[in-house]
Amino acid sequence: MPELPEVEILVRYLKTLVVGKRIGKVSVHRPKSVRPISASRMCRTVEGAKIIGLRRRAKYLLFALQKSRSETYLMLGHLGMTGRMYVQSTRAELPKHAAVSFNIGREVFVFEDTRYFGRMTLDAAPLNRLGPEPLGEAFNGEALHAALRRCKQAIKPKLLDQTILAGVGNIYASESLWWARISPRKMSRRLTRSQCDVLAQSIVKVLSEAIEQGSTVPLDFAGEEEGDGLFYYGSQDEDEDYEEGLRVYDREGEPCQRCGTSVRKIVQAARSTYFCPKCQRG
Repeated sequence: MPELPEVEILVRYLKTLVVGKRIGKVSVHRPKSVRPISASRMCRTVEGAKIIGLRRRAKYLLFALQKSRSETYLMLGHLGMTGRMYVQSTRAELPKHAAVSFNIGREVFVFEDTRYFGRMTLDAAPLNRLGPEPLGEAFNGEALHAALRRCKQAIKPKLLDQTILAGVGNIYASESLWWARISPRKMSRRLTRSQCDVLAQSIVKVLSEAIEQGSTVPLDFAGEEEGDGLFYYGSQDEDEDYEEGLRVYDREGEPCQRCGTSVRKIVQAARSTYFCPKCQRG
């Protein structure tokens, strides 16, 4: 599933292609993908609007639309598990799993979603439930400690709670805890203020480095090349032996890059957790 760094990279990529463009014909190929908005309302509202901005909030892509001086809208995009968003020529055939598409001049913006868990909608309600941005000024060790002080849940699954911290997913939660030397099984409320300071710094470090690294490698947004077709960092050519710099995630049985102990895998809240039993004791 795409996480915050992947979404941020996609936003930066699309921004140069769509901002300033006026939307022509809108086609909703899968009404489920625009819920709770109806397909007819989606088309009626978006057609004729100009895209005046694009930014990220958590794992959402936020398209700022303007139809007139008094009519502005926010269109939310969410990739779900298998979503892709890209621009293609109007002459190209739409993919089989296109969920929403709309004309922008001589090109077509495509939201493709194989499993249809993603969304492209005008409903902004999901934003109201989000916690602070991990890369925003409001996030630090003090804020994290305050959010966790009454929580009895283990810290790893709690980091995935979007009301606590917006945008952190399974991969980067494991990575951040490794950098902070904190056990993923430690009860959240038992983290000291100093541990929260280190963890907050680790989260910022891991996400920032992933964004920087992902911005410098060729990524397949449209899925036209061989391989998984997604823009995850792993879609590089295999013979280049490219690795995302992950320290523990998906490295079960491999030596910890800090102490050499074998990395372990456990399941927490139905999600895989990877950690070093020596570096992350307790």
